Amino acid sequence: MGNKIRWGILGTGRMAGDFATGLQKIDDAELVAVGSRTGDSAQGFATKFNIPNFHSGYENLARDEDVDVIYIATPHTLHKDNTILCLENDKAVLCEKPFTINAEEAEEVIELARKKNLFLMEAMWTRYIPAIIKLRELLDRKVIGNVQIMLAGGAFIPEFDPEFYLFNHELGGGVLLDAGVYLVSMASMVFGPPVRVMAMGQLGKTGVDEHDAILLEHGDGALANLYVSLRGKSSPDLTLIGDKGKIYAHAPIFCPGKLTISIDGKDEIIELPFTANGYQFEAMEVGRCLREGKTESNIMPLDETLQIMQTMDNIRSQIGLRYSIE
Repeated sequence: MGNKIRWGILGTGRMAGDFATGLQKIDDAELVAVGSRTGDSAQGFATKFNIPNFHSGYENLARDEDVDVIYIATPHTLHKDNTILCLENDKAVLCEKPFTINAEEAEEVIELARKKNLFLMEAMWTRYIPAIIKLRELLDRKVIGNVQIMLAGGAFIPEFDPEFYLFNHELGGGVLLDAGVYLVSMASMVFGPPVRVMAMGQLGKTGVDEHDAILLEHGDGALANLYVSLRGKSSPDLTLIGDKGKIYAHAPIFCPGKLTISIDGKDEIIELPFTANGYQFEAMEVGRCLREGKTESNIMPLDETLQIMQTMDNIRSQIGLRYSIE
């Protein structure tokens, strides 16, 4: 590993641009290459973000010897194949959420990374945001006592376009994989794996889920009450309720900048703003792990990523959502 972690980005869509922007805020990271299905797209992205190397075709990026780690920012249905391509070319990988379409795919990818002793992590950027790091610290200290209830959710109404990824069945669309994964991951982070999953949902005209309600029961009796929808408008937030009080994580839950602790009728507000767009924190974690010779992050371990995908599979089974590639 050189003085700087050398990054490549696979894909040139919105997420790729957001990650590239965040990466520019890290002193010991360098964005050296980008790959796209077409040369024009790769060249345009490289020009915009001042990236020295661009590749037409994902294979050429995966083979680039100047790249240490690749961030995968393609549609959900491509995550498994793109990750395997990079791992087979001995590249460390940060793969955008949802990690894969289902648990079977996740297991296959994780098994390959472990067989080759290569770093692999799901890009659940929320876990590295300062407010969520602080939240975990507060929970470890049992500031609000024994936490028994999570209330979390959000809703937004995008303009309908059957080709847009959220509505596109072929791209693994739907609100659960795109937004609900944040909520399921948060419940897993706080309570561990669920022992029972109950879900209801509504599929839209393109066959993807647009409206979900999820209830997770955990081993100690704790309950996570979650919702996510494309049919209403509500800023995504989260409340944890314990036997001494509650903690409110202000919207947006995927990158909050403020927590409110409420105990005995008194509120304490903790402001935890951050510069840039927040994507730098997960990249910093990848850099830390690579420099320490680790093959996974203890903050977002692979076994937990797999467990979250298993929970998502359970939810999809109950709401009747199955993708064509399955």
